[in-house]
Amino acid sequence: MTVSIEDVAARAGVSTATVSRALRGLPNVSELTRERVRDAARALDYVVSPSASSLATGRTSTVGVVVPYVGRWFFGQVISGAETALRQSGFDLLLYTVGAEESRRRFFEELPVRRRVDAVLVLSLPLTDAEVAAIAGLRLPTAMVGASVPGFSSVRIDDVGGASKAVNHLINLGHQRIAMIHGAGIEPAQFTAPEDRRRGYLSALASAGLDYDSSLQVDGGFTLAGGERAMASLLSSKHPPTAVFAQSDEMAFGALRAIRRAGLRCPEDVSVVGFDDHEMAEMLDLTTVAQPVTEQGVLAVGHILAELRGEAAPSDDLVPTHVVIRGTTAPPTAKPMRARVPARSVARSAGSSSAG
Repeated sequence: MTVSIEDVAARAGVSTATVSRALRGLPNVSELTRERVRDAARALDYVVSPSASSLATGRTSTVGVVVPYVGRWFFGQVISGAETALRQSGFDLLLYTVGAEESRRRFFEELPVRRRVDAVLVLSLPLTDAEVAAIAGLRLPTAMVGASVPGFSSVRIDDVGGASKAVNHLINLGHQRIAMIHGAGIEPAQFTAPEDRRRGYLSALASAGLDYDSSLQVDGGFTLAGGERAMASLLSSKHPPTAVFAQSDEMAFGALRAIRRAGLRCPEDVSVVGFDDHEMAEMLDLTTVAQPVTEQGVLAVGHILAELRGEAAPSDDLVPTHVVIRGTTAPPTAKPMRARVPARSVARSAGSSSAG
């Protein structure tokens, strides 16, 4: 026999409306009553019908996640954290990828999340004023990861400060000719991490009285292959750097491969610092700036669920970063390095590789 919401209400001694609110996690239900309803539902093996619940409450038990990329490590980790937190709270995740300019324009013009989701999570996609207005017009709890918008909750790191920590670590070791492998060419154009981390790099150099050299900044596109090409270019210069700050660990991995293929050693010939603390960083003994990537997705979900329950207003979380010192950094040696492989060969090898 099918168990109905009326059966649960009768067993718990409450109204059907109270049962609905209690099982959907809505406010205005005491914890004692909520637990009594849950006990009754478990005893009767009652499962809430998603369609019936949506009709009765106007809720979909779904959160829309808007992301520029899916296949890249950072975004995959944040999505994983968000999905786990949502699933544990009985919510589904509906993913929208807007990395291409046309898909982004269409998304914000059509807003396909309307009436499909209870809240919106935007990952590392700084919004224009028009896009902010479009999302705000949905009147749904919204959280940002990697950016801050008034009226929306946000979870982010200090990219400027994190990059400064990485470069200061190299400066404190005695390095003066420090290069940077960046991702300024990455799309979408408003992605802020490359420019913020560049500002941190330049700030650290200026504070130490070191000269700015534009030839020491090379685009690596936030990929392993791009990092390898960038490092090969730096090694082919007349005065190569003694240390490199890569704006992501994936680019740092590529840099390490280019160093090895050039017949050089890290850190004896050149030191490398990454950013993220990717799960492969420890295996490759990479010094890096650690940030809690998966946890940022969990924290952002916590904000929007609290807003849905009426328990909190939008808030801003700035999560900390710290330098994890491993084996790819050391003081510079007095002897200038010499690549054992011709620079053109290194560049050609890097150009033929693909991201891992």
